[in-house]
Amino acid sequence: MSTRTTSSRPRVGPLATSPGPAPELDVDALIDDPGTGIIVCCGSGGVGKTTTSAALALRAAERGRKVVVLTIDPARRLAQSMGIERLDNVPRPVAGLRSNGKGNRRGGSLDAMMLDMKRTFDEVVESQATPEKARQILENPFYIALSSSFAGTQEYMAMEKLGQIHAAAQAEGTYDLIVVDTPPSRSALDFLDAPERLSSFLDGRFIRLLLTPARGPARMMTAGFGLITGALNKILGTQVLRDMQTFVAAFDTLFGGFRQRAQKTFELLQADGTAFLVVASPEPDALREAAYFVERLSEDRMPLAGLIVNRASPVPQGTLSADEAMAASVRLRKREPGSLTAGLLRLHADQTRVVEREALLRERFAAAHPQVPTAVVPALAGDVHDLAGLRRVGQLLSGD
Repeated sequence: MSTRTTSSRPRVGPLATSPGPAPELDVDALIDDPGTGIIVCCGSGGVGKTTTSAALALRAAERGRKVVVLTIDPARRLAQSMGIERLDNVPRPVAGLRSNGKGNRRGGSLDAMMLDMKRTFDEVVESQATPEKARQILENPFYIALSSSFAGTQEYMAMEKLGQIHAAAQAEGTYDLIVVDTPPSRSALDFLDAPERLSSFLDGRFIRLLLTPARGPARMMTAGFGLITGALNKILGTQVLRDMQTFVAAFDTLFGGFRQRAQKTFELLQADGTAFLVVASPEPDALREAAYFVERLSEDRMPLAGLIVNRASPVPQGTLSADEAMAASVRLRKREPGSLTAGLLRLHADQTRVVEREALLRERFAAAHPQVPTAVVPALAGDVHDLAGLRRVGQLLSGD
């Protein structure tokens, strides 16, 4: 499915070169551009992709876009933040939108939904098969396990749902912007890799072997195949093997459609109307993951809009450098043990050093990837739990 080519240049991380400035990411220009139809927020787990996706969607809606945000976050924080009792596989309208000031255009709307990967899989089967064949597939134990927990199914169904939403939006004019919160995968690369892995599994030699008795006449059942199935019966059990064969035989007629739609969605992700935003935190591991993702997007010819660095440490007030503050703290402690002022100076020094370290990490990332525009979002004092919090994140993303 992927058109990826192997890069001949060595991979680089965010700590691999000398510092350099980063171009600024203009978030408002991105979401205001009518040519932007899909924004995909991606990155490693725990960096704030869900909050970023929701904040971008809210800001775009309050600036006049007709937006739907698709989240794959199992923690379900998005529903709470948007004031919706529950999110499921159907878009739900978000109430409470308002004008957000300069540049706002009226007429925007916002819907939110959460991927239900099994329901999405079921919908595909029901839409592609006859009622009788769909029933055979949906009731098959092997299908139930595959659609609920097979590695890569969530990412595959995220692609499938994105394709469905985009097709419906094109046909009905319901949305002009889709914001996607990618799965909280262990690796940031899984969103692009998993659909191909699942396709490869369903098209693999073992699955083709299981189809042999269903495709060929009885005389094609050779002694060699009988030995193989005998061994599989001992390993898996007769009923398990029979369930797998029944599933594969019923599913085989649908598989070509799965691959075609996955390829079409992959091409949609490469189109000019799509924008990828890589989300990271200001930590070495997260920025290293972001660096790998930037390179992978480039290899797959995916349109990268920029990097968002979440939860940056706020710059402490005052003009003292870290060294100056630490030296003053030491002098005060010698004269006045237990001095509150000395403690505050030490805190200022520590905070300043954290800010300097994070800035250096960002600069080194920019030097390694000078073409990637960057937006830095300061850490908030508390968790985002309502529209006001999401609105504030959107303001910070846009530099307001």
